[in-house]
Amino acid sequence: ISVLIFALFLGRSRSSQIKAARLERWAKTGFQYLKLNLCQRVSSLSEPECKRLAQLPQTGVAVYASEPNSGEKVLAILPDSPSSKTGRPAMGMRSGPEVAKRVPGLATELLPGSTAHDAVLALDPSPGESFGHPIILFYIDFNMSKKKCGHREGIHMGDECMTLALKSRCENLLKRRQSRSERQGTKGRARRSHLAAGPHSSRAKRMGGVCEVHFLPLVVGVKDLSRTQRLHCVEHRDFAPCPRPLPITSPSPSAASCELNKNTRRCHQQHLLTRQSCRVYQTCDHAILLSGGWQEQITYQRHMQNILHFYRMLRSNGFEKEHIKTFFAGDGQAAEKEAEGIYPATEKVAIRSYISYICRAIHCADSLVLYLNSPTRNDGTMLLWDVNKNGIADPKERYSVNELLSDLESCQARRVLLFVEQSYSTTLARKLRSSGKHSNVALLSGAPWGGTFSQFWGALHPGQCLVDHLRKVPSTPRMPETDLGLLNVTLSGAPCNATPPLTEAEMRKEYMGCQNLPTALWYQHLHRQGDKQD
Repeated sequence: ISVLIFALFLGRSRSSQIKAARLERWAKTGFQYLKLNLCQRVSSLSEPECKRLAQLPQTGVAVYASEPNSGEKVLAILPDSPSSKTGRPAMGMRSGPEVAKRVPGLATELLPGSTAHDAVLALDPSPGESFGHPIILFYIDFNMSKKKCGHREGIHMGDECMTLALKSRCENLLKRRQSRSERQGTKGRARRSHLAAGPHSSRAKRMGGVCEVHFLPLVVGVKDLSRTQRLHCVEHRDFAPCPRPLPITSPSPSAASCELNKNTRRCHQQHLLTRQSCRVYQTCDHAILLSGGWQEQITYQRHMQNILHFYRMLRSNGFEKEHIKTFFAGDGQAAEKEAEGIYPATEKVAIRSYISYICRAIHCADSLVLYLNSPTRNDGTMLLWDVNKNGIADPKERYSVNELLSDLESCQARRVLLFVEQSYSTTLARKLRSSGKHSNVALLSGAPWGGTFSQFWGALHPGQCLVDHLRKVPSTPRMPETDLGLLNVTLSGAPCNATPPLTEAEMRKEYMGCQNLPTALWYQHLHRQGDKQD
């Protein structure tokens, strides 16, 4: 019996060693591809980014992999898949009707025609950044000949084939690069697939390799109707350590059953009483902190720390607790004592309604501060939370730049300050500059020198001018004159360089928190409303 037990233990030990050796081979092969070939294949990467990747050590790359499971193949779903734009479910690679025949329920719901693979490997060359940056994604197929692997533009390793995955549906980029007649010919083909393996394929060449993956996919087994994530971070001494996910601290309610377009109050434990936020004859400083997170796997402890840094800074600058509303991840991710008033970011309608209400109420807000720290698509769209856990960012689970600008349009606050700590803020900045309905909105973004964005702004003192604090950053980018005018005050709106300087008591009484307004201001507003009705 003891001999049998030893033999079984030895067999398991050898099996684990084989798995570890195989995973290490995949990771190191993928890393060499990243350094030597990626920039030649993906033309959208900038020259500075290519130089960074060429000098990147292995310890700067995080590794994610799905473990092969008894011959069952897996499928990859991305949040920015075509269905998140069209409303139709889609994911994976080019057509593979054998999957639909084998698992009709899963294929009909998630995958109308896709090819599955034995394993998925993902390399994150920027593990310290918020998601919405390039991820190098590979598909791995077993028992494939060198010739067949070559046809797929893959890397052949024994009987395994590793192929680079690129998104094949990028119509906005396609249209800029093609004539009208060419678009007619490719429009139908562009609808058939989402991810295309092979960087030298005709589709990749037509689009100039610009469709790199920006998020970790949801990797599920073709027979797994529960959609369990198979892709996990791998700890390896030669690569970057795995990020620390934020633990779940309370049982999550059945948020998936909540109708996010109505009856939103029943979806969270604390009611968001919007109407009590603005009081008659009073103006206050208000703040909304939004950190979507998208999924538990990419919601880290640092995201909670970012929120706390900003929350504490607002409190030290006089913002009252009841006027700071925080929307963070799903229900159960917020564990800090200071996070008692946090709402889950699962209710897009509640978030938009609150922002719109503060902006529409006359004399409600003096300074309105928004802190944004969510995963973002390359068009600036923020991902909130994957409520239905299908891996695809449905319309109720994402917050676009246009929707945010609509909520802030002609805002009645004296000043609106957007603090953006997420990828692709240039789209928001560009649309703000060209808008005639956001003259009181200033955007602050970009990673400061010597620390994180939230830590940098977390050091802002109540009497400090926003412009002066910005000048602490070497080579601060040039800002529009309108923004500089809005930032030539403290966070609570007190003037800079007052003569004589304001005392702390005067700051608290006249600018910080809330101030009572003269009754005449409200009568003027009522008269204006009466004139409009007449």
